[in-house]
Amino acid sequence: VQLQASGGGLVQPGGSLRLSCAPSERILRSSNMAWFRQAPGGEREFTAAITWSGSTVYSDSVKGRFTISRDSAKNMVYLQMISLKPEDTAVYYCAVDRAPVAILSSLRDQSVYDYWGQGTEVTVSS
Repeated sequence: VQLQASGGGLVQPGGSLRLSCAPSERILRSSNMAWFRQAPGGEREFTAAITWSGSTVYSDSVKGRFTISRDSAKNMVYLQMISLKPEDTAVYYCAVDRAPVAILSSLRDQSVYDYWGQGTEVTVSS
């Protein structure tokens, strides 16, 4: 499975962006999907995930500001980001868990994901 992430760019603090992830196969109804991010000089960290059944999980740093969603008809996963802060600056990666784990807390673990996209860069700066 290939994942194509897009939608990154430069935005001012307080602004919004929507990232998109397009899997090469129709897998959304049988897979968990997630967004991770890696800030400059930092490690890749969990951001948000959505299960095959539609449950969502967020990191504490983005809860209430980011929303992960999916459109099965369009075979797309989105990350809507509002109230962006400079500390949100990172490369954002989408990932897929093809053998979906049942425990929501496991979705924060990078090792459960089988395929990763190439990343899309988000810069929050004035």
